[in-house]
Amino acid sequence: MTNNDGNILLALLTGAAIGAGIGILYAPDKGIETRHKIKQKVGETTHDLTDRISHAKEELTKTANEKKDAFDRKLDEAISTMSYKADDIIATLERKLEDLKKKNAQFQK
Repeated sequence: MTNNDGNILLALLTGAAIGAGIGILYAPDKGIETRHKIKQKVGETTHDLTDRISHAKEELTKTANEKKDAFDRKLDEAISTMSYKADDIIATLERKLEDLKKKNAQFQK
């Protein structure tokens, strides 16, 4: 869920809650019934928001863990590749050093 999706969802839920509240206030009910309906709608909206936030948190955690795992794999691959390249460079340098020692020995004779 992207941040924009969350903002749209929050705006829709807020609009629905305000609309329901205004509808209840203008309904021809007794005060106690209206207050009961408002309390019930607030409870329902709170429950709905809590569920949606919990779901969004789970999705974000899942996405973060997937990205972390992918990063760890790429890092391991990079380290493995660098280690191989370092071994290759060391071997090349050792061969060049041997060649230089041989050339130096020829000049010493």
